[in-house]
Amino acid sequence: MTQRTTSSPKADFKVYLGSTLFFIYVLFSTPIVGVAILGGFFLPFPMRYKFADIWIDCLLFMLKLCCGLSYEVEGLENVPNDRAAIILSKHQSAWETIALRQIISPQTAVLKKSLLQIPFGGWALATLKPIAIDRSNQKEALKMLLDQGVERLQEGLFVLIFPEGTRVAPDAYKKFNAGGAMLANKSGFPVIPLAHNAGEFWPRNSFVKFPGVIKVKIGPMISTLNKSTKDINAEAEAWISQAMLSIAKESG
Repeated sequence: MTQRTTSSPKADFKVYLGSTLFFIYVLFSTPIVGVAILGGFFLPFPMRYKFADIWIDCLLFMLKLCCGLSYEVEGLENVPNDRAAIILSKHQSAWETIALRQIISPQTAVLKKSLLQIPFGGWALATLKPIAIDRSNQKEALKMLLDQGVERLQEGLFVLIFPEGTRVAPDAYKKFNAGGAMLANKSGFPVIPLAHNAGEFWPRNSFVKFPGVIKVKIGPMISTLNKSTKDINAEAEAWISQAMLSIAKESG
């Protein structure tokens, strides 16, 4: 399946200035918030999570202020308020690793174990119940995803998974891994498919952030009842692919 090819936007002085100011804010705020969360390790999880939430809110405010980059969400009514679920999301940018915590909460995410070694930010993240896996050992990583994923869901946390496994450019396609669907099949919790076009404004591995409005679409819950892992994965992938085409059409 082919996504549309997007023309690369051009960065001018204002874009570089805004991106630099945002980078400086992240650079200085991360140690402060990291120390605050680490200092509160003895506090209940909801309180530590709230510290992180406030930081995310501030980051997104500064992103809009410095870079002119905001977002709009369609389909929030599809997010249950009485149970957790597995979020299967497109992965194009660093943006969704930040913003989706604000959009769907409380949440944990599957991430690379090495991220927890980053000073302050990674150390603080380690206290927030992430599902940190070692990708070099796929068998062990899958076991950890399934075991800890079920545990987090039963605790009432949404579990965010990027089934493409890595950030994929807006004009590229990568087949979904089955880990998220396997977790849904094992746990019995539903899947929420999620699409967005963040990579068009905050490209992967890019310093610059372009102004605009990121579009996020959240799909109807996918029940796991009497469905195989393959069926769950295919249904989520099909919905997300169609949603991406819809976003591309709306964006012109």
